[in-house]
Amino acid sequence: MKFLVLNGVNLNMTGRREKGVYGVQTLEEINSELAAFCAERGDEAEFFQSNLEGEICSRLHEADGAYDGIVLNAGAFTHYSYAIRDAIASIRVPVVEVHMSNVHAREEFRKKSVLTEVCRGEILGFGKNSYKLALESFRL
Repeated sequence: MKFLVLNGVNLNMTGRREKGVYGVQTLEEINSELAAFCAERGDEAEFFQSNLEGEICSRLHEADGAYDGIVLNAGAFTHYSYAIRDAIASIRVPVVEVHMSNVHAREEFRKKSVLTEVCRGEILGFGKNSYKLALESFRL
């Protein structure tokens, strides 16, 4: 299987910001671990991160038909980006929404996702393993 792991706003700061929430590994280190995880299963993963909403929408559009699944951690865009929501709804590739933290145990504004209803599912609260669980979910 071929996957796109798509990370949104501020996730480039993973390993440097709020280490108690997001861990100490950088996004690059997590991506390397995910690439190895996929390779062990005979799968392939590509990675993209952007702090720009439009770039994420464009990457989703480009992904249509090119991947078996998309793992998306949109960061703060999760809570208000109708543009990303509509981009997900406009493609045929299934998208699983992920969050490293348990957003329901955090600030009130984090508890609402405008993306969930157009995603195949949502996995949250397992740190970097949220990505692995999302990747595995495509085999179910």
